[in-house]
Amino acid sequence: MLSIFHYIVGGIAALFSFLPVIHLALGILFLVAPHRMGGSPPPQFLGWIFIIMGGGLMLVGWAFAVCVILTGRFIVRHKHYIFCLVIASLNCLFMPFGTVLGVFTIVVLVRPSVKAMFIPSENLELTV
Repeated sequence: MLSIFHYIVGGIAALFSFLPVIHLALGILFLVAPHRMGGSPPPQFLGWIFIIMGGGLMLVGWAFAVCVILTGRFIVRHKHYIFCLVIASLNCLFMPFGTVLGVFTIVVLVRPSVKAMFIPSENLELTV
C-alpha cells in the first residue's frame, strides 16, 4: 500500500510541477513580443529571470516527482534504504499528501523488522 501511495503522490507532484509553465510562457512573451505588453516594454533581463525561475522550478518539481515514484519502487524491492528515508523526509514538505505519506513512510522504515529487510543478502552471510 505504501508504494502505491508513493506512485499517487509522485503523480500529483508531477502535475503540480506544471504550474510554473505560466512564468515560463510569460518570460518567453517578454523576450519575443515586448511591444504587446502595453506601455513601455519590460527589460529583457526580466524575461530571462522568468524563464530561468519557471524552468528551474519545473525541473526541480519533476525531479522530486521521479524520486518519489522511485521510492515507491524501491520500497517494494527492499532496496536503497537511505534513499527511501531521505525522500520520505523531503516528502514532509509537500503538504498535505506528502506530509502524511512521509510521516507514515518514516514510521514504517525505522522499524527494526523493516530495516532488516533492506539489508543486502551478501551482508546477511557476514553477520550470521
